[in-house]
Amino acid sequence: MRIAVGSDHAGFELKAALIEELRARGAEVTDCGTAGAASCDYPEFGAAVAGMVADGRAERGVLVCGTGQGMCMTANRFPAVRAALVYDEMSARITRQHNNANVICLGARVLAPAEARRLLGLWLETPFDGDRHLRRVRKIDSVGPCGGKGE
Repeated sequence: MRIAVGSDHAGFELKAALIEELRARGAEVTDCGTAGAASCDYPEFGAAVAGMVADGRAERGVLVCGTGQGMCMTANRFPAVRAALVYDEMSARITRQHNNANVICLGARVLAPAEARRLLGLWLETPFDGDRHLRRVRKIDSVGPCGGKGE
């Protein structure tokens, strides 16, 4: 599986641990930055990961910032990206089962590294249920800018 990973300064250390986890699972990982703990702007790295998922260069994305929320907001601006803020086991499973989330957003200031790794694992292993949820995911993907219908 091809996975793009990105973080801001707050998520830099956790990003490194998650990349290690992904590679141990056999994933092909692209690190979209940041490259250190110096203060930076999360939208740049969220956009880099979401862009790779949106255009098919990555099957999934992993984003980390202080809370995960800013990265989630950024990633969801891209077509065909369904980014989910994951903070517990239920959110890890349901965002895959029901929403077919293709980007996971995690908060380095709210999750211990071991818990973030565990949640990432659950998210990766949980399949999309399809069926009635597919209709809803297609509706999500059809919504264009400002709530209008997409192309």
